Amino acid sequence: MSSSKPTPAAWTIENFLEVKNGQLHIDGVSAIDLGRKFATPLFVFSEARIKQNIERLKKAERVIGCPLKICYAAKANSNMAILRTVKEAGSDLEVNSGGELFKALKIGFKPEQIIFNGTSKTEAELESAINAGIYAIQSDSLYEIELTEKVARRLNKKANVSLRLVPEIETNTHSGLQTALLTSKFGMMPDEALSAFRRWHDAEFLNLCGIHLHIGSQTPDAEPYTEAFKTLFENLVKIYEETNLKLSHINLGGGFPVNYLRDEAQAADFPHAQQELFSATLEPSDVLQKAWRGVKEVAENAGAAHLLENITLLLEPGRSVIADAGICLTTVCNRKERPLQNPKIDLTESKIQSPKSKIQSDVWLLTDAGFNILLSMETYKWYYQLISAERADEAHDFPYKLAGPLCDGGDVYFDIEGQNRLPDYRQLPENVQPNEILVLLNCGAYSIAQMFQYNGRQLPAIVLIKETGEVKLIRKRDTFEDLLTNDLF
Repeated sequence: MSSSKPTPAAWTIENFLEVKNGQLHIDGVSAIDLGRKFATPLFVFSEARIKQNIERLKKAERVIGCPLKICYAAKANSNMAILRTVKEAGSDLEVNSGGELFKALKIGFKPEQIIFNGTSKTEAELESAINAGIYAIQSDSLYEIELTEKVARRLNKKANVSLRLVPEIETNTHSGLQTALLTSKFGMMPDEALSAFRRWHDAEFLNLCGIHLHIGSQTPDAEPYTEAFKTLFENLVKIYEETNLKLSHINLGGGFPVNYLRDEAQAADFPHAQQELFSATLEPSDVLQKAWRGVKEVAENAGAAHLLENITLLLEPGRSVIADAGICLTTVCNRKERPLQNPKIDLTESKIQSPKSKIQSDVWLLTDAGFNILLSMETYKWYYQLISAERADEAHDFPYKLAGPLCDGGDVYFDIEGQNRLPDYRQLPENVQPNEILVLLNCGAYSIAQMFQYNGRQLPAIVLIKETGEVKLIRKRDTFEDLLTNDLF
């Protein structure tokens, strides 16, 4: 008599997120053991997964016709141990502030590995970047170029500068993540950039070496990348025709998506557009190969292929490197029941009804993880799949209302505005009780980078599971004294 292994849950990732003895294991380490040892809420990151994600992006160099420079977006997660892991994986870095530049240099990134974005750089920040001699300062406006020249002249040093364009390329992502529209705050108009190259192409203290375009984050379609590539090339041609200047690099930004809906159990609870957004699965190599092929054809037909010779392509991935490499463990602290409040949902007939019981009330679970550590769940109504760490192999088919610990009515795991951008209920095993440990998946990006001490909440600890299996504490949990660190009284 033969026995077959049960089919793994759709959210599992082989050799990373797995179920053993009914419990979630991360890189072979029990999530329950981690939660008990380090307490919750607790962020857990996988060193191996981060390196795998970077290697996946680096493969694109094999299918394009130029060198590729991967610059991990530090804004997605700039914990020092994470930055070290990124550096060890062979990635360069994109920073957005003097603070991120300081951290980058502190952890050992070389100046030529660093690019500096941002819309509001101060003179002090520009001074730090110019003194360090970084690869490129991505200038956001004509005013900023003037300011950069002023600082460089004062320092008697030449600044490497790339110009950020905003060419009106729309994508099907969240409105707050679209950065290539005229309505966004980023970049300068292409004609402004062209005038800047006319004015400064042979400036004594500026080296105008590249152009930059970023279409936004979590982009579900491949076409905008091709459009962006062509836009960059068209500007390369105009700049060369006007100034005879051949740029050394073009920067396509980041934006490669992460599949937050690998498990489609609740996919039907989202509108179609949200389903597409959260389940996007673009392969960077395929996208870039197609885009590069299109640009090469345009270049050859225009007799301008020489402009692509000796040019380097820059990418700024953040989410696609770190999102699925991090999870958050949270403990159920409270449970309560209330009469059903939503007349539009009949839980006795719903697909999310437990087959074992007739739902008569809303069951609320209150956890220790709120939007103070998962801000995107409130600002963008971002979806992170929730599972039970202790009963990961059980059917997740019972509906619960989930909420965090904050004294704020918006601290919930659903959309209180009725826009259906998050599920009204989360599916977990039946009879979840206080002290059960739950897991939020795919929340490694824009979580710890944005967390704050609202309600006097101590910021959580973070651990990194090394490739060796060692569990390393990479951020200690705050104490109450840490709440007073910068207060004067």
